[in-house]
Amino acid sequence: MVTPADVQDRDAAKAMLKGTKRRLPRLLVVWADGAYAAVALWAVTACHFVVTTVLRPLGVKGFVVLPKRWIVERTFAWLGRYRRLSKDYEANPKSSEAWIYLAMIHRMNRLMLRC
Repeated sequence: MVTPADVQDRDAAKAMLKGTKRRLPRLLVVWADGAYAAVALWAVTACHFVVTTVLRPLGVKGFVVLPKRWIVERTFAWLGRYRRLSKDYEANPKSSEAWIYLAMIHRMNRLMLRC
């Protein structure tokens, strides 16, 4: 889900999770960052998701590998390799979302051809 820059991620998360529940009724576990603690509580009660929050260990300084976080960062890196997605060229968020869908379809298609 792509939103304009003036929309906070935690505010858009509720709309995204509602749509996800409709489209993917078998989805049970949702991974979330610590910043989404309030949304995580809402997701448990409203959508019946099991929300697992990935938190940084207390007292640790510097770089720390967090579980599941690398999956998101890797996906952003893949998307950044597509010229149209390397910068924000689109004026309409729906157009940006469509380009992300096209890039991921292309990526999945290439991975399927390798098998």
